[in-house]
Order: sequence, then structure tokens, then C-alpha cells
Amino acid sequence: MRSAFIAILSLVLLVGSTAPARSQNAKISILLPPVDSAGEIYFAQDLGFFAKQGLDVEMEPGSNGSAIAAAVSSDAVDIGYSDLVTLAKGYLKGIPFVAIAPAAIWTSAAPTAALVVPVNSPIHSAKDLAGKVIAIPGLATLAEYSPRAWIDQNGGDSTTAKFTELNYSAMPAALDAGRIDAAYISEPYLAVVKKTTRIIGYSHDAIAKQFLQSAWFTTPQWAKDHADVVRRFAAAMRETAIWANQKSNQQKSAEILSKYTKIDLATITAMERTRYGETLSAALIQPAIDVTAKYGKFEPFPADRLIFH
Repeated sequence: MRSAFIAILSLVLLVGSTAPARSQNAKISILLPPVDSAGEIYFAQDLGFFAKQGLDVEMEPGSNGSAIAAAVSSDAVDIGYSDLVTLAKGYLKGIPFVAIAPAAIWTSAAPTAALVVPVNSPIHSAKDLAGKVIAIPGLATLAEYSPRAWIDQNGGDSTTAKFTELNYSAMPAALDAGRIDAAYISEPYLAVVKKTTRIIGYSHDAIAKQFLQSAWFTTPQWAKDHADVVRRFAAAMRETAIWANQKSNQQKSAEILSKYTKIDLATITAMERTRYGETLSAALIQPAIDVTAKYGKFEPFPADRLIFH
């Protein structure tokens, strides 16, 4: 009997040693821009939150939302970072994307973007922007829709303003030279220009005091085929968000962000840091869809359709 027991035990150990270690070998590729709003990936990688979930993550730098969306839809990468406007427009065009974890969340308690004018500008209100040129980083994006909403909600008429596309880095010089009258600027550039400009409004507040600006997304088919990986990725993002949202961890997160993005540490320390969503909620997604629908001229739809279940 003793020899039979040993034989059975040996067989069990052999089967256990040859079973695939699925939870330790899930490799995924993620395309993201090198900015604080997408910083969770860097934090999770550096702090071991991905490893804790058995994820082997390959991080790839992405330039803009459309390029990232194209890479995900063509299966060039598994997961991408996107603002909710891009995901909403993709849905309407029949390009299926699903959010699998929240990314940056807008909260009026920690504003990371603002409408600014030169210090001595005569512009003080939404009405004063009539006929004025407003620089934004991208047309038909949240950077355009939120200033329009802010103008319309505060007594102005956004159809009378002129929006022009300009890189953040070129906005300060354009303001100084009078080539533009106002600019929508987000961090880390906002921290740099605060001394030479005046904030006239936090335009995202016109959408909601708190809403989800961006999310980690993939295709419905990839999510369905890798449901367990999606679950583990979402768990890693939640743990990362909880960690990063604590002010006591911001110095450490600044160091990690600087390490991966090469943004100067002093600049990161001086700017308002991104807050991250801890739960993928339809209620937090809906405001971005609604403002996109209003100014993009389409019918709004339930935010739940953008969430993988």
C-alpha cells in the first residue's frame, strides 16, 4: 500500500508540474500616450500590481487617440488608452470598442485643464469670447466640446467663437503674440503657463463636476476571448487607482511617471495630478457621451453599451 500511495503522489505531482501556469503567463500589449492621465500603466508595472495579477505587460508609446484606436482594431496591440469621445464616435460608426477599466477621471476638486487668457486680456467671461479665437489641441474632441459647453452655460454663444487646432507647446507663444485670444490647456502645460496667463474657467465643469474622461479599451472579441485576463487587468487598474489617488503616494508616482515619460520631475511635482477612476461606471461615462452627442450632432446612447460585461 505504501508503494501504491507513493506512485499516486508522484503522478499528482507530475500532473501539477506540467499543467499550464495560466495565471502567471498572460502576456498583453498596451498602447498608451506618455502622460499622467495614462500613468496607471507605469505605476502598475513599477509597483508590481501587474505581476501580482499574473500579467506580463509590454508597454508601447502611442501618439494620439486615432492611432491607438487603429492599432487596437487591427489587433496590432491588445489594449489601448482612449478618451471617451473616441470610443463614443467609434460605436456610432460601427467600430466596436469596449471599455474594460477606467482611466482618468475629471473632478472639480482637482482640475487638470482650464481655459486661459493672457494676464492683461480684456476677456473675463464667456460672453467676452464672442468672435474670439480659442486654441485647442484637437477639433471635435473633448477639448473642443467642453469649452463650447462652458461658453453656452455661462451666457455666451459658442457658435460665435472660432476654434483652431494648435499643439499645447505652441499655445503660450501664440497667446503672447496675440495670434489667439484664449486657449484650452491641460497638464503638464497648465502648470507651466499659470504665471503668464489667467484662468477664466474650468470648462470640464460644464460637462459634470465629476465624470470619466478616458478608459482602457479593447475590441469585444478580444475581451470575450480573454475574459479572465480582462478581469485581472481591471483588478490591477483598480489597485493602482486606489494607490495613485492617495496624496501620500504622489511623490512616488511623480518619480515613476518621470522615469517612463521623461517629463521633468519638477514639472510633475508642480502640476495638478490626475485622479483615476476606481470603478467602471456607466453613470460616470454618460456625461462624456452626452456632450459629444450635443456638439457632435448625434443622438446620445446609454453608456452601458461601451462597457464590457
